[in-house]
Amino acid sequence: MRWLLSVLILVLSGEIEAESFFLIPENNPKPIYPVALQRAGITGDVKVRFVVNADGSVSKVSIEQSDHPDLAEATQVAIAQWRFKPWAVEDGRPSEQEVVAPMMFRYDSDLPLHTNQWLNELKCRDLTESIAHAPEQVWLDSAAFHYTRAYLTNAFSTAMLSSERRLDLIAKMNRKVPIIVRQCLNNPNSGFARLLPAEIRQLL
Repeated sequence: MRWLLSVLILVLSGEIEAESFFLIPENNPKPIYPVALQRAGITGDVKVRFVVNADGSVSKVSIEQSDHPDLAEATQVAIAQWRFKPWAVEDGRPSEQEVVAPMMFRYDSDLPLHTNQWLNELKCRDLTESIAHAPEQVWLDSAAFHYTRAYLTNAFSTAMLSSERRLDLIAKMNRKVPIIVRQCLNNPNSGFARLLPAEIRQLL
Protein backbone atom coordinates (compact mmCIF):
# COMPACT_ATOMS: atom_id res chain seq x y z
CA MET A 1 0.00 0.00 0.00
CA ARG A 2 1.21 3.45 -0.85
CA TRP A 3 0.34 6.06 1.75
CA LEU A 4 0.87 9.77 2.09
CA LEU A 5 1.08 11.98 5.15
CA SER A 6 1.12 15.70 4.64
CA VAL A 7 0.87 17.81 7.74
CA LEU A 8 -0.66 21.22 8.32
CA ILE A 9 0.34 22.57 11.72
CA LEU A 10 -1.91 25.02 13.54
CA VAL A 11 -0.89 26.63 16.85
CA LEU A 12 -3.78 26.36 19.29
CA SER A 13 -2.82 28.94 21.90
CA GLY A 14 -3.70 32.50 20.97
CA GLU A 15 -0.98 33.75 23.30
CA ILE A 16 1.81 32.34 21.18
CA GLU A 17 3.58 35.02 19.17
CA ALA A 18 6.56 33.02 18.00
CA GLU A 19 6.43 31.18 14.71
CA SER A 20 5.19 27.59 14.86
CA PHE A 21 7.86 24.89 14.65
CA PHE A 22 8.12 21.61 12.83
CA LEU A 23 7.10 18.45 14.61
CA ILE A 24 9.76 15.74 14.43
CA PRO A 25 8.32 12.21 14.01
CA GLU A 26 9.85 9.47 16.18
CA ASN A 27 7.43 6.60 15.68
CA ASN A 28 4.83 6.88 12.97
CA PRO A 29 3.61 3.45 11.82
CA LYS A 30 1.76 3.43 8.54
CA PRO A 31 -1.95 2.73 8.62
CA ILE A 32 -2.63 -0.86 7.62
CA TYR A 33 -4.59 -1.05 4.37
CA PRO A 34 -7.46 -3.44 5.25
CA VAL A 35 -6.98 -6.71 3.37
CA ALA A 36 -10.68 -7.01 2.51
CA LEU A 37 -10.63 -3.59 0.81
CA GLN A 38 -7.42 -4.38 -1.07
CA ARG A 39 -8.98 -7.61 -2.34
CA ALA A 40 -12.12 -5.78 -3.42
CA GLY A 41 -10.12 -3.06 -5.20
CA ILE A 42 -11.44 -0.32 -2.91
CA THR A 43 -9.14 2.69 -2.55
CA GLY A 44 -9.83 5.94 -0.74
CA ASP A 45 -8.77 8.95 1.27
CA VAL A 46 -9.06 9.92 4.91
CA LYS A 47 -8.65 13.34 6.50
CA VAL A 48 -7.65 13.09 10.16
CA ARG A 49 -7.23 15.73 12.86
CA PHE A 50 -5.26 15.18 16.06
CA VAL A 51 -3.30 17.01 18.75
CA VAL A 52 0.40 16.49 19.44
CA ASN A 53 1.32 17.21 23.06
CA ALA A 54 4.64 18.59 24.29
CA ASP A 55 5.62 15.15 25.64
CA GLY A 56 5.36 13.80 22.07
CA SER A 57 2.14 11.87 22.62
CA VAL A 58 -0.94 12.15 20.43
CA SER A 59 -4.49 12.80 21.65
CA LYS A 60 -7.92 13.97 20.44
CA VAL A 61 -7.80 11.93 17.24
CA SER A 62 -10.85 12.61 15.07
CA ILE A 63 -11.75 11.68 11.52
CA GLU A 64 -12.84 14.70 9.49
CA GLN A 65 -13.65 12.80 6.29
CA SER A 66 -13.30 9.24 5.05
CA ASP A 67 -14.23 7.38 1.89
CA HIS A 68 -14.80 4.17 3.83
CA PRO A 69 -15.34 3.41 7.54
CA ASP A 70 -12.65 0.70 7.54
CA LEU A 71 -10.09 3.21 6.23
CA ALA A 72 -11.10 5.61 9.00
CA GLU A 73 -10.62 2.87 11.59
CA ALA A 74 -7.20 1.90 10.19
CA THR A 75 -6.14 5.55 10.31
CA GLN A 76 -7.31 6.02 13.91
CA VAL A 77 -5.50 2.89 15.07
CA ALA A 78 -2.24 4.04 13.45
CA ILE A 79 -2.40 7.66 14.61
CA ALA A 80 -3.07 6.60 18.21
CA GLN A 81 0.37 4.92 18.17
CA TRP A 82 2.24 7.92 16.77
CA ARG A 83 4.91 9.65 18.79
CA PHE A 84 6.86 12.84 18.12
CA LYS A 85 10.02 14.29 19.61
CA PRO A 86 9.06 16.04 22.88
CA TRP A 87 9.74 19.75 23.28
CA ALA A 88 10.08 22.21 26.13
CA VAL A 89 7.17 24.60 26.59
CA GLU A 90 9.28 27.75 26.51
CA ASP A 91 10.51 30.43 24.11
CA GLY A 92 7.05 30.81 22.67
CA ARG A 93 6.54 27.10 22.05
CA PRO A 94 3.00 25.86 22.72
CA SER A 95 2.02 22.99 25.02
CA GLU A 96 0.26 21.29 22.14
CA GLN A 97 -0.18 21.56 18.40
CA GLU A 98 -3.08 20.58 16.22
CA VAL A 99 -2.40 18.63 13.04
CA VAL A 100 -4.59 17.93 10.03
CA ALA A 101 -3.32 15.17 7.75
CA PRO A 102 -4.64 13.43 4.63
CA MET A 103 -4.08 9.69 4.30
CA MET A 104 -4.35 8.05 0.90
CA PHE A 105 -4.91 4.31 0.60
CA ARG A 106 -3.79 3.09 -2.81
CA TYR A 107 -2.14 0.13 -4.47
CA ASP A 108 1.63 0.42 -4.66
CA SER A 109 2.80 2.66 -7.46
CA ASP A 110 6.08 0.69 -7.66
CA LEU A 111 4.60 -2.27 -9.50
CA PRO A 112 6.62 -4.23 -12.05
CA LEU A 113 7.38 -2.12 -15.10
CA HIS A 114 4.71 -2.76 -17.74
CA THR A 115 2.56 -4.76 -15.35
CA ASN A 116 0.19 -5.78 -18.13
CA GLN A 117 3.10 -7.27 -20.09
CA TRP A 118 4.25 -9.14 -16.97
CA LEU A 119 0.74 -10.53 -16.47
CA ASN A 120 0.48 -11.57 -20.12
CA GLU A 121 3.80 -13.41 -19.92
CA LEU A 122 3.09 -15.09 -16.57
CA LYS A 123 2.78 -18.86 -16.82
CA CYS A 124 0.42 -20.96 -14.74
CA ARG A 125 3.33 -22.91 -13.26
CA ASP A 126 4.70 -19.66 -11.78
CA LEU A 127 1.37 -18.94 -10.14
CA THR A 128 0.94 -22.42 -8.72
CA GLU A 129 4.53 -22.54 -7.43
CA SER A 130 3.98 -19.28 -5.54
CA ILE A 131 0.91 -20.65 -3.74
CA ALA A 132 1.96 -24.30 -3.49
CA HIS A 133 1.64 -24.46 0.30
CA ALA A 134 -0.87 -21.64 0.80
CA PRO A 135 -4.44 -22.32 1.95
CA GLU A 136 -7.19 -21.56 -0.57
CA GLN A 137 -8.43 -18.51 1.33
CA VAL A 138 -5.19 -16.62 0.63
CA TRP A 139 -4.95 -17.42 -3.10
CA LEU A 140 -6.60 -14.04 -3.66
CA ASP A 141 -3.49 -12.36 -2.26
CA SER A 142 -0.97 -13.97 -4.60
CA ALA A 143 1.09 -11.60 -6.73
CA ALA A 144 -0.73 -12.49 -9.96
CA PHE A 145 -4.16 -11.47 -8.67
CA HIS A 146 -2.83 -8.56 -6.62
CA TYR A 147 -1.05 -7.10 -9.67
CA THR A 148 -4.14 -7.60 -11.82
CA ARG A 149 -6.22 -5.57 -9.35
CA ALA A 150 -3.48 -2.95 -9.07
CA TYR A 151 -3.19 -2.67 -12.85
CA LEU A 152 -6.92 -2.15 -13.24
CA THR A 153 -6.75 0.50 -10.53
CA ASN A 154 -3.59 2.38 -11.51
CA ALA A 155 -3.48 2.15 -15.29
CA PHE A 156 -6.83 3.66 -16.18
CA SER A 157 -8.43 7.01 -15.43
CA THR A 158 -12.07 6.99 -14.35
CA ALA A 159 -12.90 8.40 -17.79
CA MET A 160 -11.45 5.24 -19.36
CA LEU A 161 -12.71 2.80 -16.74
CA SER A 162 -15.33 3.93 -14.26
CA SER A 163 -14.91 3.02 -10.60
CA GLU A 164 -18.11 1.00 -10.75
CA ARG A 165 -16.94 -0.99 -13.75
CA ARG A 166 -13.47 -1.53 -12.26
CA LEU A 167 -14.87 -2.83 -8.98
CA ASP A 168 -17.25 -5.09 -10.90
CA LEU A 169 -14.36 -6.57 -12.93
CA ILE A 170 -12.29 -7.14 -9.79
CA ALA A 171 -15.23 -8.83 -8.05
CA LYS A 172 -15.73 -11.07 -11.09
CA MET A 173 -12.06 -12.08 -11.07
CA ASN A 174 -12.08 -12.68 -7.31
CA ARG A 175 -15.00 -15.09 -7.65
CA LYS A 176 -13.08 -16.99 -10.34
CA VAL A 177 -9.81 -17.30 -8.37
CA PRO A 178 -10.36 -20.94 -7.22
CA ILE A 179 -11.32 -21.95 -10.78
CA ILE A 180 -8.32 -20.16 -12.30
CA VAL A 181 -5.89 -21.77 -9.83
CA ARG A 182 -7.28 -25.27 -10.46
CA GLN A 183 -7.10 -24.73 -14.22
CA CYS A 184 -3.50 -23.63 -13.78
CA LEU A 185 -2.71 -26.74 -11.76
CA ASN A 186 -4.01 -28.85 -14.65
CA ASN A 187 -2.30 -26.75 -17.35
CA PRO A 188 1.06 -25.51 -15.97
CA ASN A 189 2.26 -24.28 -19.38
CA SER A 190 -0.84 -22.19 -20.02
CA GLY A 191 -0.67 -18.41 -19.75
CA PHE A 192 -2.24 -16.98 -16.60
CA ALA A 193 -3.92 -14.09 -18.45
CA ARG A 194 -5.77 -16.51 -20.76
CA LEU A 195 -7.76 -17.73 -17.77
CA LEU A 196 -8.89 -14.31 -16.58
CA PRO A 197 -12.41 -13.06 -17.40
CA ALA A 198 -12.59 -11.93 -21.03
CA GLU A 199 -13.32 -8.30 -20.12
CA ILE A 200 -10.09 -8.12 -18.10
CA ARG A 201 -8.05 -9.86 -20.82
CA GLN A 202 -9.12 -7.14 -23.25
CA LEU A 203 -7.65 -4.48 -20.96
CA LEU A 204 -4.24 -6.14 -20.49
